[in-house]
Amino acid sequence: MPTSLLLVEDDPRLREDLQRHFLNRGFGVNACATGPQALNAVQHNGFDLVLLDIMLPGLDGLSLLDELRRQQAVPVILMSALGAEQDRISGFTRGADDYLPKPFSLAELDARVDALMRRVAFDRRPAAPTETGKVMLDQDHQDVIHHGKAAGLTASEFRLLATLSAHPGEALSKAFLYQTVLHRAYTRLDRGLDVHVCNLRRKLADIGAQHVQIQAVRGQGYILVDTEHL
Repeated sequence: MPTSLLLVEDDPRLREDLQRHFLNRGFGVNACATGPQALNAVQHNGFDLVLLDIMLPGLDGLSLLDELRRQQAVPVILMSALGAEQDRISGFTRGADDYLPKPFSLAELDARVDALMRRVAFDRRPAAPTETGKVMLDQDHQDVIHHGKAAGLTASEFRLLATLSAHPGEALSKAFLYQTVLHRAYTRLDRGLDVHVCNLRRKLADIGAQHVQIQAVRGQGYILVDTEHL
């Protein structure tokens, strides 16, 4: 089945351009011009993704986001020409999955959409314990266990290890990891991912799992290597 998209944008030209773009990509698109129209669509249909403008007539995008989050966990990308930091913060704290400042290119939009849909598919996998390098990823407790010792990972550290474990032998780009793990876009001045990698390395060493290594690949990103099985 095609990915179902709810597009909420009051600018008629941009709405038509985006609708045509996603229809050409094979999406099923329900395009709305106002918040009340979008709320009605959500109440009568299920969507895989919502692309939501903040400045809307009748019911603004953040208020609509509040209503969405009371009803379902559909992934939401906010769009706004405002660009203020407080708008981005408000969007994330109220449950947005990503934020795209206007103007944006279709290439960037596609990259954001694809990264978000990959993360959603990953998060919805059946929660079953998995093993990496003789350590167990405990999905229920969002932690890693080695010889009965839990590392005490944060949610972001667990997502980082689980994401790397799901792609054995593959170097994952920082752009992909930022979207999947930290739920934000990558910028070269942002060192957040590097801090999480450092903390995760230390916690793996603390439980005696030094053989499970997160190695940097120059110009690419990070890769998970089990040195006991090289």
